[in-house]
Amino acid sequence: MADTNFIDALARIFPADRLLTRPGELIPFESDGLTMFRAQPLAVVIPQTQDEVVAAVRLCHEMRVPFVARGSGTSLSGGSLPIEHGLVITLNRMDKILSLDPDQRLAVVEPGAVNLHISHAAAPHGLYYSPDPSSQQICTIGGNVAFNSGGAHCLRHGMTSNHVIAIKAVMADGEVVELGSSSLDQTGPDEVGLFVGSEGLFGIALEITLRLLPKPECLHTVLAGYETLEQAGNAVAQIVASGLLPGAMEIMDALAIQAAEAAVSAGYPEGASAVMIVELEGTAEEIESQKARLDGLVADSGAMEVRVAQDADQRAAIWRGRKSAFSAVGRLSPDFIVQDGVVPRNRLGEALARIDKLSAARGLRVANVFHAGDGNLHPLILFNGSEKGALEKAEALAGEILDMCIEMGGSITGEHGIGLEKRDHMPGMFTPHDLDTLKRIRNEMDPGYIANPGKMFPDSQAPSLTQVGLHPLEKQGIISRE
Repeated sequence: MADTNFIDALARIFPADRLLTRPGELIPFESDGLTMFRAQPLAVVIPQTQDEVVAAVRLCHEMRVPFVARGSGTSLSGGSLPIEHGLVITLNRMDKILSLDPDQRLAVVEPGAVNLHISHAAAPHGLYYSPDPSSQQICTIGGNVAFNSGGAHCLRHGMTSNHVIAIKAVMADGEVVELGSSSLDQTGPDEVGLFVGSEGLFGIALEITLRLLPKPECLHTVLAGYETLEQAGNAVAQIVASGLLPGAMEIMDALAIQAAEAAVSAGYPEGASAVMIVELEGTAEEIESQKARLDGLVADSGAMEVRVAQDADQRAAIWRGRKSAFSAVGRLSPDFIVQDGVVPRNRLGEALARIDKLSAARGLRVANVFHAGDGNLHPLILFNGSEKGALEKAEALAGEILDMCIEMGGSITGEHGIGLEKRDHMPGMFTPHDLDTLKRIRNEMDPGYIANPGKMFPDSQAPSLTQVGLHPLEKQGIISRE
């Protein structure tokens, strides 16, 4: 009866074509980019205005129904996985760029705005939006904010948190708040910094104010092929140690190269066990003074072949293979897990050698694609989900890689977030006191435990519930009365 009352209340907010309840309509929303986990929500709503989002959240708060905000569903950590008997609020139709001020270099966008579309809109003004996840052609700014996304060029310019200066959001209790401001000189607590990366556990962003950057005057893009993956990792450490700060440094191993060639004919060096892409950006004078140093470091790194992009088309060809790598690996295996650990840059070579040994011990292939400049590993663990025990073996290897990252003084995530996938590894990285502090902050923001519950924290328990009757999350064992 409670479910029926909730659906009836939703129907008073959303027309029938934007309120999905039939099983066939819900299937596309049962999973995100981490497709090994699935859950069917009670309903999906498709708001077109901020008022509709606020109304849906307030209804969830009133009736104690959990909700999950969703953009394009590209999360690779299960962060936008639905809650059974809960609501999915999908934001793709709220995709407007509300304003773009080229003088102040600011854009105000709705959460469903696609990442790359912002750069397209800013391009006539000589500006662009810097964070560039591999999924930037389809991922949305709301999801980027939730997981503090990065991308190939975050080495020089930083993550999403470095480019968001203000957020209008509806919190889990339905209160609408304004965080930050349009000024780059802000004082007081960093409320925007707290919201960015909170994985939807506080509420839903309704408007995001983004900082835009001038497009680089010049670029110098170098592709180097290596006989071993460890050589490529050591080359990155040498470049960083030299004091150069490229716009991007990326590495792909032999399996990732194979996939990219099959998908987009990237034209990478034949026979290479790894390729490194390094890109300098800046004024003509800066590039002229830096490229000789970079070219010398690459030449001394033992590269078997080096190519320098001579024009925009050659640069685009070099990056095309890297940007397609995640999806292209699907050509090599029916299933794969994309891991997201971080290690110190000076231990990249060691980390890659360890991954090679770990994968051999498990009898699994691993394609390595990662943001080498900041040590953000993206090992893609290949397996066949139709084989008994294959998923469990792949998950065990993924866990061993995360344990290695912690042991080396790194992190269990660089930009994909904790979500559902990595929550059991949180105690390995944080002390009990740290975890308790994080939970207390979450509970202050969402005392009803309805905003994307079951994510990030290992025990995922809510505060005491006083209303009579069994909470939907108790039926699943996600929360308990204490």
